[in-house]
Amino acid sequence: MPIALIALAVFIAVIVVWNVVFKRNMAEAMIVGFLATLLFAGVDAPRFVVDALSDAIENEVLFAAAAFVFMTYFVQKTGVMDRLVGILSSLLGRLPGGPALVDTVASGAMGALAGGSNTGNAAASGSITGPWMVKTGWTPHRAATVIAGNAGLGAALPPSASMIIMIGFAGTLVTTSQVYMALLVAGLYQVVYRIFLTGWFVYRDGIKAEQGGDHVPLRQSWKQGWPSTLIFIGAVLPILLTVGPLANFLESTKIGEAMGDISLIMWIPLLIIFISGAVAWRQLPKTPKAWWTFMGDGVPQFYTIGTILFFAIMASEILASLGLDRDVNMVLEGLSLPLWLLVVLVGMLVVLVAGPLSSSATLSAVGQVSLFALVGAGVEPILALIAILVFASTEGASPPASGSIFVACGITGAKPEKTFIPLVIYYVIPFFFLGTFIALGIIPVPTGG
Repeated sequence: MPIALIALAVFIAVIVVWNVVFKRNMAEAMIVGFLATLLFAGVDAPRFVVDALSDAIENEVLFAAAAFVFMTYFVQKTGVMDRLVGILSSLLGRLPGGPALVDTVASGAMGALAGGSNTGNAAASGSITGPWMVKTGWTPHRAATVIAGNAGLGAALPPSASMIIMIGFAGTLVTTSQVYMALLVAGLYQVVYRIFLTGWFVYRDGIKAEQGGDHVPLRQSWKQGWPSTLIFIGAVLPILLTVGPLANFLESTKIGEAMGDISLIMWIPLLIIFISGAVAWRQLPKTPKAWWTFMGDGVPQFYTIGTILFFAIMASEILASLGLDRDVNMVLEGLSLPLWLLVVLVGMLVVLVAGPLSSSATLSAVGQVSLFALVGAGVEPILALIAILVFASTEGASPPASGSIFVACGITGAKPEKTFIPLVIYYVIPFFFLGTFIALGIIPVPTGG
């Protein structure tokens, strides 16, 4: 009997029911899911818990996630991200469909650099672009569709919490720089698609260019906010130092040897925090009491993502101890499915789970088994990992339970049910096929690094 697969099914079911049906928070749902998984260990439960606890505490991904959470809080609290959006608004606002283009780029930047959830991403970008779209001729339900459809871009672009989780599951199968470059290309496919989709909406709905005096000239917004663009150095510099000609040169030096001991997924959030602090130093607290308040306001975010990831790692270790990889291989050998059909089934699993859950929670629940299934069937590890991240990026657009849909509709005044079919047609299905074609090697992404 595939006891580990049964335990996985119970783990997923408990999380979804606890979060969606009982309306409890995801951190609590992950704890209950872990406890449900532990029941399958029987008399070995104490030993499994000790081993899982040791692995979780030593897991680099847990500390990287904490750094990304603080980075998210920091760039938003200091206003750096708001100034970036202001520049984007000045740059693109005069184009037909400009607010939707701003929402696309801003959602990608906030999701990737700030690593937020789909709901938070929709709220942060949509609060600016939603009323702007409606004001410039977009119908409320079309505006809500765009905002919710863009909300999953955080999982689609590096660096992100979702990427870190999958790197942790993949272990030695892939390198961080390899994942970064491949996900960057896959994410750019999504961004380009959304830009063309915006053009289609503009043409179909007869949207005109923005008129009126609310537009802030680019010269003014750039003068006020150009230092905020420096935070991209925090994401780009570590890659230049680990991939490409500069990295190859440094490898032959003592500097390169020293850099080999530094984790890329720790470099990025720390550099972005440092640069954001330098850029927004005037907004930083000036007294110990103010710092205490500043840091204290971010504690709930640490609790949520920290608890989710910690117990997800614990549950993954329990499932591994129960023999999840063995069960997956046994089932795959028994089914003898064509590779394309297996990829489709795995993609459908991830997309369905991503509907009610965030991408990070989705990957915590099914990321490992999905990766095992694809790699075990012969998919190249890097392609399998990127495909799973693309499948998970449908999170914001998956009706009916995605929180970003209701946030977007609340901002624009749309009826949620009017966005369901458009979201599936314009976002869920295209990105499902994108992930499938990447896994099968039909759509290329770089696999070196």
